[in-house]
Amino acid sequence: MVEHEALETVKARIGKAKSGDGDVVLVAVSKTFDADDIRPVLMAGHRVFGENRVQESKGKWPQLRREFSDIELHLIGPLQSNKAADAVALFDVIHTLDREKIATALAKEMNDQGKRPQLFVQVNTGDEEQKAGIAPEDAAAFVERCRNEHGLHIAGLMCIPPFDENPGPHFALLRKLAEEVGVEKLSMGMSSDLETAIEFGATHVRVGSAIFGARG
Repeated sequence: MVEHEALETVKARIGKAKSGDGDVVLVAVSKTFDADDIRPVLMAGHRVFGENRVQESKGKWPQLRREFSDIELHLIGPLQSNKAADAVALFDVIHTLDREKIATALAKEMNDQGKRPQLFVQVNTGDEEQKAGIAPEDAAAFVERCRNEHGLHIAGLMCIPPFDENPGPHFALLRKLAEEVGVEKLSMGMSSDLETAIEFGATHVRVGSAIFGARG
C-alpha cells in the first residue's frame, strides 16, 4: 500500500473511533524514514510529523520545510539536555519533558530563542526501568515545578504503555493525571492501539508503521 492510501486508512480509523466533535491530531511518525519516503505523505496533504532523534531530524526537515512551509514537527523521542537548543529551534511540539534538567534547559533555550514549542510531560505509566518518563506518583509535583519554577506552560501529558500489557489502564491513568494537573491534551496511542487511546480521550495519536510500513 502506498503511503497516501495508508494515510487515508489511518484517518478513517481515527474518524470511526472518535465520539463527539473533539479533534484528534494524527502525528505521522517518520523516524528512520528519509525525505523521499516522507514527501508522498506531504503531497497527500498531511503536515504533522513526529521524530525520535534531534540529529536525524536536522538532516531532513529543514529542506522539507523549504518545500512545505506549514509543517508541524513533534519530538516524540527522549531529549538530552545538550540537544535542547536544537530541539527548541527545530520542533513545534516536544512530547518528552520528563526531568528537572530538561525543564531547566528548555526554559533557558525558549527564553534565549524567543520560541515556545508546545510541551508535554512524559509519564512512565508502567514504571519501566528502561523507559523514559516521570513516575506517575511524581507527575503532579513535577508539572507544578515546571510551571512555577521554570515558567513553562505544560499543554498535556504523554505515555507509551508497556508493549506486552493492555494499554487501556495506562491510558486511563494518564487521563486521570491530566485531570489532576489541569491539562487538556493527551498524547497516547500508536498504530496498534489508537482506537483504545481515543476511547480514553487521546488528543494526539502517534502512528508510524500503519502509514510508512515496517522500518528496515
